[in-house]
Amino acid sequence: MDDVDAVQGQIARNMLQSGDWVSARLDGVLYLEKSPLIYWLMAISYKIFGAYDWAARIPMALSSIGLAWLTAAFGKWAFGKLAGFYAGLCIATCIGLFLFTRILIPDVMLTFTIALAMWAFLRVLDEEETHPRAWAYLLAASLGTGLLLKSLIALVFPLGAAILYLLITRQLFSAATWKRFYPLSSLAIMLLIAVPWHIVATIRNPPTFAFTLHSGGGAYHGFLWFYFINEQLLRFLNLRYPRDYATVPRLYFWLFHLIWLFPWSVYFPAVLKLSYRPVDRAGRTRVLALCWTGFLLLFFTFSTTQEYYSMPCYPALALLLGSAMAAGGSRIRWGTRALTIISAVAALAAVAILIAVRHVPTPGDITEALSKHPTAYKLSLGHMEDLTLSSFAYLRLPLALAAIAFLVGAAGTLRAGSRRAFFVLAVMMVVFFQAARLAMVTFDPFLSSLPLAQAILDGPPGTIIVDSQYYIFSSIAYYTNRTELLLNGRWNNLEYGSYAPGAPRVFINDVEFKQLWLNPARYYLVTKLSAMPRLSLLVGEDRLHLVAEGGGKAVYTNYPPVKLATRAN
Repeated sequence: MDDVDAVQGQIARNMLQSGDWVSARLDGVLYLEKSPLIYWLMAISYKIFGAYDWAARIPMALSSIGLAWLTAAFGKWAFGKLAGFYAGLCIATCIGLFLFTRILIPDVMLTFTIALAMWAFLRVLDEEETHPRAWAYLLAASLGTGLLLKSLIALVFPLGAAILYLLITRQLFSAATWKRFYPLSSLAIMLLIAVPWHIVATIRNPPTFAFTLHSGGGAYHGFLWFYFINEQLLRFLNLRYPRDYATVPRLYFWLFHLIWLFPWSVYFPAVLKLSYRPVDRAGRTRVLALCWTGFLLLFFTFSTTQEYYSMPCYPALALLLGSAMAAGGSRIRWGTRALTIISAVAALAAVAILIAVRHVPTPGDITEALSKHPTAYKLSLGHMEDLTLSSFAYLRLPLALAAIAFLVGAAGTLRAGSRRAFFVLAVMMVVFFQAARLAMVTFDPFLSSLPLAQAILDGPPGTIIVDSQYYIFSSIAYYTNRTELLLNGRWNNLEYGSYAPGAPRVFINDVEFKQLWLNPARYYLVTKLSAMPRLSLLVGEDRLHLVAEGGGKAVYTNYPPVKLATRAN
């Protein structure tokens, strides 16, 4: 997909092709804001399977499976086999994990390292643990790995939760407690994993030190300043430049967990009845889960937030839910009854929409039926606001499958006991996820530029020019694997690297574009159809020859293409 998805995949391929596994680059421009481990894992996958889009997703898929297994194992150790199974089931079939792993972002990997660190933390403190040193070292390795996935928050979240837990259980100031963690050797392990890349990246991208909080256009202060000051401190304070992000209102950020943990979130009332006395392994795990969740949500209450930022607390909530589900009780039964009603209403809503759009025509692709809300696009799910009733006419098959899923949920939980209901709900979610996957296929012309990239590859050789910033058409670069010229694209994520010494000259303005477009060499222009009036004024409508269009986007060339123009569907 365009935006972050193809960006991450292309950075990994650039590393593999260039042999530079230290400094990330896009279009030859330094891209210094993110940690490298996700790129390394994708590059290794490319090396094994080839540079395919599905290969880029293998590390993400394995991390998701690993997270479900880890949550189940953690729950089994803390509460017993049945509760562990339910905890794993919650994390594996909740909406949030499915939704936020459709894009190549490292948060599910980060969530794995944090969950592993939290389990290792409790294992070290457990008096019955026979190998506390091994778990202490595993804790250190998890923290070091997390630092290579998403920098300081990988350290702040587990340490903040752990310190809060030790404070509540009156162990924070106990020397015996700290000795169990083998602090010196554990610190050495963590640093050995995390520090080398940071040192090499700093040396290769000077200046080494820049002591300023000024963040603005035209300045370049090297890797260390951008990676730590701009991306960590200034982002937390909502002062980061460029400000290419928005923030979810705090109340919504908290309440959205009812959606992200659906359908299992209906059992949260049962969680309140659990014992939180830290007198046994189960009680201590529940206390830690509360500290884990509470610290993370409190942290983001004072910072900028995106919908997926709280993913690292999903395992903690799943552990609590799994424990409550295994315990059973009236609140679990009431939760199941609520899910019967919710599923029935959802099924009826899907059927009602299908009836409402049964005669709505579906010309072209779904883009033509969507509204536009560009001010919302800085949020991860901002495009959801683009949906209209008529757009559901393009989603008839996914809607029908979703209706079947919810009907299964409603019928299967109507008279089922708790354990059978849990199984039915898991099946419901698996079917619903297939409906969501089909919906994403329908959205492909809007979300991806693959057909346009294929049209360029099928045409004569030529240089690609992207109108506006790289992110908007990032899948063009991914599927063609060519360096692009960016027309008026020196902003957002590539702006900082564009001012680095030796940065490639890939940014052009309108004057330079006109000069290039009118010369004898062939160029391809990728743009939104809405930008055509401006471009026609620049070079003349007769010099813009359509190659392909679709999803509100188009490819033009400056000389008549060999093949007739096609619509990219």
